[in-house]
Amino acid sequence: MTARAIRRPVGNVTRGTTNPNRLRRMDRWIAAVQGRALRGGVEPVAIDLGYGAAPWTAVELLERLRGVAPLVRVVGVEIEPARVAAAKEYEREGLAFVHGGFEIPVEGRPVLIRAANVLRQYEEGEVPGVWERLCGRLAPDGLLVEGTCDEIGRRHVWVALGPEGPRTVTFAARLGSLERPSDLAERLPKALIHRNVPGEAVHSFLRDFDRAWAAAAPYASYGARQRWIRAVRDLAVDWPVTDGPGRWRQGEVTVEWGALVPSGL
Repeated sequence: MTARAIRRPVGNVTRGTTNPNRLRRMDRWIAAVQGRALRGGVEPVAIDLGYGAAPWTAVELLERLRGVAPLVRVVGVEIEPARVAAAKEYEREGLAFVHGGFEIPVEGRPVLIRAANVLRQYEEGEVPGVWERLCGRLAPDGLLVEGTCDEIGRRHVWVALGPEGPRTVTFAARLGSLERPSDLAERLPKALIHRNVPGEAVHSFLRDFDRAWAAAAPYASYGARQRWIRAVRDLAVDWPVTDGPGRWRQGEVTVEWGALVPSGL
């Protein structure tokens, strides 16, 4: 695999903040839902877009994906040349780092593009165009996962998109640190974070989630996990939840994008 010749990467330099194990919740979900596609190619490629000032997230992505897809290759893509140079010493079989941005400067079409904490600094109006560009680089069975998490990965919300566009939104948390589901609002991806206001679907969803969480309070005596599972089960009566108890037990819930799509999109 060789890098494409590019004149200037597309995008802006991010703050670059990162921490080891920060993206474990997203990685765990990707391995579960995209593992089959990652195993299907001769040399499937996964992109860690905007990995930041240190290469930990790309290194960890390779380790986690190889647990389900032994032949997968991970390419870390960064728009800041100095970060790419610093990451080169971590390259090994199956792991490379290249200079680039939203154009994704690799040959072929990736089966996965992960863009975590990248679009947070962009304007909301820029998000659809970035999504379209990245989705246009995906393999037919590829997946773009774009979202935001806190500094140590306790709270995370991401959108999953296929070549056709957005599919689902996943909310994930370390349940022991969660007071109520709407605490996740501060980690909504850029497409949704400014829409957490009355009249918008994501606001209604989080309101209903908090109500279900409150109603499930008796289950807290069995632990936060059992309370979460009960709350999600009740939430799924009125909202198109796409996963089941196996994922709920991980402190996750995934909802169809169409149910949360912001007004005007």
